[in-house]
Amino acid sequence: MGPITRPPRPTGSPAMSPLPPGLDDRSAAIFRELVETYVATGEPVGSRTLSRRLPQALSPATIRNVMADLEDAGLLFAPHTSAGRLPTERGLRLFVDGLLQFGALGEEERDAITARCAAGGRSLQETLGEASQMLSGLAGAAGLVVAPKREAPVRHIEFVALGTGRALVVLVTADGQVENRVIEVPLGLPPSALQQASNYLNARLSGRTLEETRGTVAQEIAANRTALDALTHQVIEAGLGTWSGGAGGSLILRGQAKLLQNLDHAQRVQDIQALFERLEAQETMLRLLDLAQRGEGVQIFIGAESGLFDSAGLSMVVSPFRNGAEQIVGAIGVIGPTRINYGRIIPVVDYTARVIGRLLG
Repeated sequence: MGPITRPPRPTGSPAMSPLPPGLDDRSAAIFRELVETYVATGEPVGSRTLSRRLPQALSPATIRNVMADLEDAGLLFAPHTSAGRLPTERGLRLFVDGLLQFGALGEEERDAITARCAAGGRSLQETLGEASQMLSGLAGAAGLVVAPKREAPVRHIEFVALGTGRALVVLVTADGQVENRVIEVPLGLPPSALQQASNYLNARLSGRTLEETRGTVAQEIAANRTALDALTHQVIEAGLGTWSGGAGGSLILRGQAKLLQNLDHAQRVQDIQALFERLEAQETMLRLLDLAQRGEGVQIFIGAESGLFDSAGLSMVVSPFRNGAEQIVGAIGVIGPTRINYGRIIPVVDYTARVIGRLLG
């Protein structure tokens, strides 16, 4: 079963999805209560617990028979020798697809999300970082943002020496955003080369994007029409290469500690650390953005469905955000244990993506 698209629900009372095929009302009620109890506690759920929680009067023996049928169907499993049951990834997928009840965001919650994302005086990266941090806190998971590649025209660029073999590139865009990147430069580079590189590029920017400037500079160097020496060439190419070429963009990840704290089993720590390393790779950002672009709404991936997780135990809820031209330019969401509160997190992720989109617009 693959990932699903969750179109935004209207505000108000949560709606119920149609009953999944193969489940009668009683089996669906038992299964739904079991999964919701597991999401809340993280513990195996037994028949006596369900008997007390279900609104209809069902004996533990009756519930055990239904649970046995659900286990035979691959929706539940018994961990170790526990008398309780846990949902399988297939079971969680069925729950999210057909049985999940969404909580509605209240006006105060929507206002709070908007205020945290729209606070003035922050750069785009800081705003996206705040949104990721907010999602992490609400979900008890790791919040992530695939930030868009900046294509704003550039007003000024400056190279500043930091020490042996390193320099700071300060980039000011036409809309006033400032970005700083550290680059490697040739050893023994004289300060005059950094100043010459700054002057050379600023004379050619004139409202162009970095991608356009890179093309112009490449043509001049190829045609050997410049008087710059080889060292200055290297500085310019390194500085432009910091932003240009490839897919660009960045991945913002907040709340790794929350994710580690909320894992069900300590032995998964190594798997999570490996995931963080994978998330830092450029191809993973492209994969995340590709996943988000598959549907109009929130995308939910359980376990290995996304192709990012090699092992079970993790879920990802992610939604794309769009610029003023309705183009998908990034994605925002959370990575957490499979027992995250889907009914709560899905509308929060969806609304946050819409707020970010309005800010970009």
